[in-house]
Amino acid sequence: MFVSETKLRVRYAETDQMGYVYYGNYATYYEVARVEALRDVDLSYKLFEDTGIMMPVLSLSCNYVKPAKYDDLLTIKTFIKEMPGVRIHFYYEVFNEAGVLLNRGETTLVCIDMKTQRPCGSPAILIEKLKPYFTE
Repeated sequence: MFVSETKLRVRYAETDQMGYVYYGNYATYYEVARVEALRDVDLSYKLFEDTGIMMPVLSLSCNYVKPAKYDDLLTIKTFIKEMPGVRIHFYYEVFNEAGVLLNRGETTLVCIDMKTQRPCGSPAILIEKLKPYFTE
């Protein structure tokens, strides 16, 4: 299993009138964590797109456990629990500085050939970089 951690400070503009992180911002937090997780293995969306593969989000789920607040330093743990194929599943856990679980979520992305606009397998470089995390 691949695990990555990303730190992110809650900005004032991300909070609602109650002083909590607005619920819609968690999708952005997941994206930041996903991009940084790929960087941890020297990959990027730009690399995939340069090789003709895009990875749009197919689904998103989000469970709110406790609110995050302005100026909280969040730790977002990103997990890839199985080797990707046509789809790649990311799982997230968001914690505050005290280590309290605030949020859990999942996104599923699908690999699309940019020329044909059809689903395709994951890029070989992605499989190569993730393989060490899935050997027993």
